[in-house]
Amino acid sequence: MVCTSEQCGYKTPQSGDWLLVNLQMDLTFVRVDNRLVHGQILEGWVPFIRAARIVVVDDEVASDIFRETVIKMAVPYDIEVVVYSVDEFASDYHYGDNDGKNTIILFQNVADARRAFNSGFRFGELNIGNIHFESDRVCCSSSIYLNKEDIDDLEFLVNDGVHIELRSVPRDRPVDFVSVMKKIEN
Repeated sequence: MVCTSEQCGYKTPQSGDWLLVNLQMDLTFVRVDNRLVHGQILEGWVPFIRAARIVVVDDEVASDIFRETVIKMAVPYDIEVVVYSVDEFASDYHYGDNDGKNTIILFQNVADARRAFNSGFRFGELNIGNIHFESDRVCCSSSIYLNKEDIDDLEFLVNDGVHIELRSVPRDRPVDFVSVMKKIEN
């Protein structure tokens, strides 16, 4: 979790500073990626944040033991994998509980991230990594296409104080969602 309080002795994170952490809390990286667990996660983000846990938050995966098993089999044995439905996650997951495990939380779509947020899972940073092309979507980057509902949900999160970056892998330069929307609107 990112420390945003001056009371904890750290400065308020600026754009791109999502890795600034309160040393008494574990790091939580929240991402929307329609592919969920794949090479960019395992080869890029896991080592970058030294993740020891991946949490997949998706209603379909949570209700399909075969898909859940395939995801768990794809992840190295030393990384814990937990699968939740959106409602179960928002009500039951104890994030930032100082268990020593940096965590990647993956949502398959923007709507689920907003739904979890509305149900009580609070986060200050959201990474948008991959959202596939469909005819009703606007191209925001080479791997991110957003439709009107996605944009509305992301604007809701921004208005509630969430910083949103578009970035597929750690070596990419993060792009601020608000600046992308300004370019699209013009």
